Amino acid sequence: MTEGARAGDDVKAAQAAEGAADSPDVRERDVLVRVRGLRKHFPIRSGVTRRRAGAVKAVDGLDFDIREGETLGLVGESGCGKSTTGRMVMRLLEPTEGTIEFGGRDITGLSRGQLRPLRRDFQMIFQDPQSSLNPRHTVGTIVGLPFRLQKVTPEGGIKKAVQELLELVGLSPEHYNRYPHEFSGGQRQRIGIARALALRPKLVVADEPVSALDVSIQAQVVNLLDDLQNEFGLTYLIIAHDLSVVRHTSDRVAVMYLGKIVEIADREDLYSSPKHPYTVALMSAVPVPDPARRETRERILLKGDVPSPMDPPPACRFHTRCWKVQDICKTQEPPLAEITGRHQVACHFPENVPAGEGGAVEVVELVKPGAAADVDAAAAGVAEASVTDVDASGAEAADADAGGPTDVAEPKDTPPTSAP
Repeated sequence: MTEGARAGDDVKAAQAAEGAADSPDVRERDVLVRVRGLRKHFPIRSGVTRRRAGAVKAVDGLDFDIREGETLGLVGESGCGKSTTGRMVMRLLEPTEGTIEFGGRDITGLSRGQLRPLRRDFQMIFQDPQSSLNPRHTVGTIVGLPFRLQKVTPEGGIKKAVQELLELVGLSPEHYNRYPHEFSGGQRQRIGIARALALRPKLVVADEPVSALDVSIQAQVVNLLDDLQNEFGLTYLIIAHDLSVVRHTSDRVAVMYLGKIVEIADREDLYSSPKHPYTVALMSAVPVPDPARRETRERILLKGDVPSPMDPPPACRFHTRCWKVQDICKTQEPPLAEITGRHQVACHFPENVPAGEGGAVEVVELVKPGAAADVDAAAAGVAEASVTDVDASGAEAADADAGGPTDVAEPKDTPPTSAP
């Protein structure tokens, strides 16, 4: 066989392999977590009889997949349901409705006893490293607890395995006998990461893993998570406010608003060309380190107050704050539909879409030509800068809270301009 024939066969084999990798059957096998119709309604009770007076719709119908080895970032304002979603995926909260599949198995209705052997495959890193560690236990006891609960005896004993884990996350094996209060915030978070990795899980849910840390420590923890993923082939669900951190760590990004996913896409596609008006507003809030660009960029201020999850608006939940609202937005809920490639958006009139593809009206271009460069500069220069305060009031709310006032401005029919 000639070299040319061999080269041709190699090209055909590569094309066949690529086509097989893109086939639906292979994509189905690669899905580690599948969530369909997930809802969590917290009941509100009143009176002496504690009768049910209503419900907080913290999560109200989520559909998403997480493939093996990828990182899905989940972003949104405080109170939109991010942490509640992560806790339901971990089965720390019981879903009101919907299904959660892990590795092709439906784990929604499993009891605590049935879940225990499966928990070694999915672990969680909590937001506050101090409150997630028992102050009465030493580091050796905390990190070694998963081995004891799962009745796993590692080679060389639990103490040796714990010391290796501490060294893996950048701590000294000599810290084995110390207590949590003897460590800094970043070191405590590393202890939490070591505990989550003890049983070599397939999925790690990281709920705001760096939000409680100093900016100088955030980069160290983020880089540690990346290194561990490359070494052990981990799959991450990272919940965060910080858009720059999410861009650095995630393969795909899902944007939540008031209990629903409004947009989900590959990282570069979402940051360079956001489609949902809410995502566009979030991107405009990313800090820019360049003073010249900061003066010329367009800052979008959302109108009105964040609606209460006890009584969310009908149809599109963003229509009370959206500058492109039409009658259909108030009567018909937009489905989370694929527009281009793997880019899905729930909007009747999406942004940054060629005319005739995005909806019933002409698409209004709100992001200036330099906006994507602004986001790039922000990710490079302030990769740890927090955009938690998307709303002007800066009010914090729990995922199940009713929400609070945000940027208040007079409603307009035209897209908002830069903040004065």
